[in-house]
Amino acid sequence: MPKLKTHSGAKKRFNLTKSGKVKRARAFKSHILTKKDTKRTRRLRTTTYADETNERAIKKMIPYK
Repeated sequence: MPKLKTHSGAKKRFNLTKSGKVKRARAFKSHILTKKDTKRTRRLRTTTYADETNERAIKKMIPYK
C-alpha cells in the first residue's frame, strides 16, 4: 500500500493522546482580544479534545502522528 500524505493544516492543529483522543486548541484567541474579558481569554488558552463525531476524519488526515 502506498504512503499517505498528511494534511498540512491538520498536523499543525491536532495531536493524538496515548488513549487515542484528538487534542486541539480553542478558537477565537488570535486577535480582537480587548473586547473579550480576561476570564474568557484565560479559558481559551486551555486545550480540549475534538468532538467524537470529527475524530475519524481528523485521524485520517494525520495518519502518522
